[in-house]
Amino acid sequence: MNEELTILQDTALTALASATDPGALAAWKGQYLGDKGAVRGLFGNIRNVPAEQKGAHGQAINLLKTTLEAAFSAREQAVKLAARNAALADETVDVSLPGRLPSLSYSHIISQTIREVTEAFVQMGFQIYEGPQVEWDLYNFEKLNIPPEHPARSMQDTFYITEKMLLRTHTSPNQIRVMEQNAPPIRVVVPGRVYRAERTDATHEFYIYQMEALVVGEHVTMADLKGTLAAFARLVFAPDAEVKFVCNYFSYVEPGAQVVVNYTTPSGKKTGWLELLGGGMVHPDVLRNGGIDPDKYTGFAFGMGIERVAMLKYDLEDIRHIYANDLRFLEQFG
Repeated sequence: MNEELTILQDTALTALASATDPGALAAWKGQYLGDKGAVRGLFGNIRNVPAEQKGAHGQAINLLKTTLEAAFSAREQAVKLAARNAALADETVDVSLPGRLPSLSYSHIISQTIREVTEAFVQMGFQIYEGPQVEWDLYNFEKLNIPPEHPARSMQDTFYITEKMLLRTHTSPNQIRVMEQNAPPIRVVVPGRVYRAERTDATHEFYIYQMEALVVGEHVTMADLKGTLAAFARLVFAPDAEVKFVCNYFSYVEPGAQVVVNYTTPSGKKTGWLELLGGGMVHPDVLRNGGIDPDKYTGFAFGMGIERVAMLKYDLEDIRHIYANDLRFLEQFG
């Protein structure tokens, strides 16, 4: 009978040594030490042992049970320790590796362009002025030589808030506001957002940023306008940038011109003549509406789209990329 217990013990210990995970340990315990396991079966068979051997046989079974329980406990601790060591090995941090830099914030392409454009004009002695985005029809149209019946109104698709109040369609109303608040000489630029009720496509958005410029003083001429824009193009685009004036109509300037620019890109390619902005000499009626005597003072004004400048400067083919909030696009300008 003791030989039978020895064989069972050796078999059990061999099987226990092969258990390397909690699942195998649980299966082993059920097979040998569980309620229906081999050791419990041995206790059930004691009734079949001769009376004079029952005491010794019971002691031998108890010893087997104690041995197997101790072996199981030791093996269980060993498996847990091995699992913990393996996990620690997998999660080890190599402190000699370089750290991961966090993502750094940077200005949006439009914010960068506004800063570049305003800095160029500040270098030329301009001051920065800001005006309201919700504007009166009086300032947005009428005082800019665009009365209610004027055909130029059809060029503006306007968001009206009330019959006489609207979201400004350009930054030009600030020409009047600046002239009302300041006596000549005047030299200001006005950056800001404008709104137009038009369909979005590759070159149009229903809201954009503009930069208005106004200069008023004695003996201001078209030559001053040309010199200012030539200097601006050289500062913002390239040292060899050229500007050309093409006759055009704007109700608040006379004469008016469309300005085109030609420059060499950083890659060495000539862009050809590209449309940049519109401007001209301030119309005498607009000077008069701003409280300036047109017989004594003259001035020039122009307005440019900031998105247009960015698209020219960075060779962008679609304005919608700028406001799509796609980091793959925006990070190129960080």
